[in-house]
Amino acid sequence: MQRSIFIEKPYKFVPAIKATWPQKVYRALKLHRITLRRREGVWDQEVRGAEKLRASIDAGHAVLMTPNHPRLADPAHMHNLGMEASCPLYFMASWHLFNQGAMIRFVVRMMGAFSVNREGMDRTAIDHAIEILKTAERPLVIFPEGTTSRTNDRLMSLMDGPSFIARTAAKRRAKEGLGSGKVVVHPVAIKYVFQGDVDKAAGAVLSDIESRLSWTPQTDLPLVDRIVKVGDALLKIKELQYGCPVPEGATLRQRQTNMVNHLLHPLEEEWLGEVQEGGIQVRIKSLRVKIFPDMIGDTMELAERKRRWEHLERTYLAQQVDCYPEQYVTEHPSVDRLLETVEKFEEDFTDKCRVHGHLKAITVVGDPIEVSIKRERGLDYDPLMEQIRERLEAMLLELQPESKMYDG
Repeated sequence: MQRSIFIEKPYKFVPAIKATWPQKVYRALKLHRITLRRREGVWDQEVRGAEKLRASIDAGHAVLMTPNHPRLADPAHMHNLGMEASCPLYFMASWHLFNQGAMIRFVVRMMGAFSVNREGMDRTAIDHAIEILKTAERPLVIFPEGTTSRTNDRLMSLMDGPSFIARTAAKRRAKEGLGSGKVVVHPVAIKYVFQGDVDKAAGAVLSDIESRLSWTPQTDLPLVDRIVKVGDALLKIKELQYGCPVPEGATLRQRQTNMVNHLLHPLEEEWLGEVQEGGIQVRIKSLRVKIFPDMIGDTMELAERKRRWEHLERTYLAQQVDCYPEQYVTEHPSVDRLLETVEKFEEDFTDKCRVHGHLKAITVVGDPIEVSIKRERGLDYDPLMEQIRERLEAMLLELQPESKMYDG
């Protein structure tokens, strides 16, 4: 588990740098592109539909952008869109990013990011986001999946936070008579295309993992079969480690669901009083809000702290297990799906992921969705988030042919 995402000190809201000149300098020097190339392996970028964002801004609308979140490169790549549309941006970003040293903290703030405490109820960050939209100061970017997925063709469950922020801003904007513009949401689809040698890149990672499993590297197997075999082994290891029974004849998705529930149900019963339903991100956030806050500081006994870290590790593993779509590499064996899956293996197995380079990032801006100040009663889903999900899924499907099919 990547413990760096949990900061064991009292949360303090970190605002973005409001001045626009730092972003202008950052972009003029192309620092975001240098970062993308060196740290994330993104060598080429393309933006489509920037004129839609520009049109919303020129119309006086308050703009919320809701991109999918397949890679850590996404925020830096969004600045390519900001350059094309000639506008600075604000980002809502996890607080742990502001605790990785003074230089990174400054750069993150310079890029327009303000903090949000994902392991708590951060009213300050929510109010700040609402105020940004209410005044239409500049477009706001929120990643509704809440975390990176490494499954570029599929969305994880979406959080309801963006809808609450947008709707509340629309109400306040209407009440205070702030211009004729509306609050609109632009779904943004981000797609990464690998233009290198996938056999070489994925094969090197798989050989390392197989060696850690005490296997002879399975280089005689076709790449897709090799990926499936390693994935099955990694899941079996976790099933054995946590004593998770496997129903006979269970499919991969059934095994994943079984594993997730085996990990989370005891925690939900202890911390929340009952087993929860809904998307994995909502379930995990509900648990972490209960488990983590009391760990801040030095007052907790060592045994209890250790127990809670074990509980947090269970939530992290549940999230990772759930993020592997069934038949992702077998039903549509594109070069990008193969590489994403192997990268995810390495990240989950070692907490690190090597940079392969040769990535092209494509960003597509969707048509605006006007935010209503009213929410329909009696629905068990959020209509705005459902619209965003439908638009994003359709846009990602349209981008799917950009990936080369694997022909090995």
